[in-house]
Amino acid sequence: MKKDNNKKMSLLDAISMAVGTMIGASIFSIFGIGAKIAGNNLPEAFILSGLFALLVAYSYSKLGAKIISNAGPIEFILQGIGDNLITGMLSILMWLSYVVSISLFAKGFSGYLLPLIGLQVTPLALGIVEVLLISLFTAINTFGSKAVGDLEFYIVIIKLSILGIFILLGISQINPNFIVPSFSSTGINGILSAAVVFFLSYMGFGLITNASENIENPKKNVPKAIYISIGIVMIVYVAVSLVAVGNLSINELIGAKENALAVAAKPFLGNFGFILISIGALFSISSALNATLYGGANIAYSLAKDGELPKIFERKIWFKSTEGLYITAILSMIFVLLFNIDAIASITSTIYTVIYIFVLISHFRMTDKYGGNKSFLVFNITVLVGVFIALIIYQYQSQPSALYGTGIVFLLVFIIEFIYRYVKKREFLMVQKKHIK
Repeated sequence: MKKDNNKKMSLLDAISMAVGTMIGASIFSIFGIGAKIAGNNLPEAFILSGLFALLVAYSYSKLGAKIISNAGPIEFILQGIGDNLITGMLSILMWLSYVVSISLFAKGFSGYLLPLIGLQVTPLALGIVEVLLISLFTAINTFGSKAVGDLEFYIVIIKLSILGIFILLGISQINPNFIVPSFSSTGINGILSAAVVFFLSYMGFGLITNASENIENPKKNVPKAIYISIGIVMIVYVAVSLVAVGNLSINELIGAKENALAVAAKPFLGNFGFILISIGALFSISSALNATLYGGANIAYSLAKDGELPKIFERKIWFKSTEGLYITAILSMIFVLLFNIDAIASITSTIYTVIYIFVLISHFRMTDKYGGNKSFLVFNITVLVGVFIALIIYQYQSQPSALYGTGIVFLLVFIIEFIYRYVKKREFLMVQKKHIK
């Protein structure tokens, strides 16, 4: 997937980038959480969260085909509602979404590493591994690591191959009684709750719009890449969840919350399966953390701080804001130490849902210019607002610490943007790169 400076990404490259990001840390890190929430209805929860993602993809595909800017959703929102306090807050929220994601990846990595090397999983041991992991990647970023970036494509191939083995060998061993869905009130509530939390598992498709300037024929390839990547990921998620739920009882999956997929491989692959999936998880999570810290958080921090999209998107360079690396790393450590993996997952989903809602609102305001069905957009916005409310209710009922964390995040974002905008007189300096009619 490595390209020279003048070569554009093909449709396959764009799909690979999105699929590699989506089938990343989330499927390994929070699978046990989904089992705890949805029970036997986990495959149905993945389907529903995928449908939520497709509603958002409608606007991303319409806008991304015509607004060619690596600022992605922030450019959409900037054009849709203008340069104001809300736009500034959302740019900071986007950066914080990467910060929280890094902490989620660190949680997932430690959950698979400790059992793999035979160490007892304790809060202290987890905390030490999480802090050391974030510190390691921060140090690598400080000195630059072109080799790590070049390896990412091959890491994607490795983890997809491992999941393929898991699915192909495990599907014949499924216990049919384990995968019978329950549509009682409790079962349906479990599907809805898990779906809104697993919403974050599909967030990688947005990276396609963040690379639209570098994609061949973006008018056609951006929408195609978005829909194809979500379709592929839905199939993989549902297949993996069917194999996992079909080979272990729900209580066993919940008990192995930190490394559920590795434990789920044991019934049909034995210790080899446990080791294989654990290694795949470590590769996958390392890749996701690397990409998030080097790429996404870098660009997002510059947007949040300067209101300006840098002209040169060279990974591993923190532009003018060199302190962004250290602030991002420190905040990630704070999140990873203060919150458990359930809370981090729901906070991440909440932040992304808010950004998605404003992308949809922006699209609604620009349908005359960029196309789209207003009635369908009203439906999509209503569903996403419902998802946001469901997340808040879930946090209130099951994860009070996540609710407090979400509230603190939004309050801090408001304060920071207020200072930047009204004290420092910051304005967004981004200029849309290209329009396609």
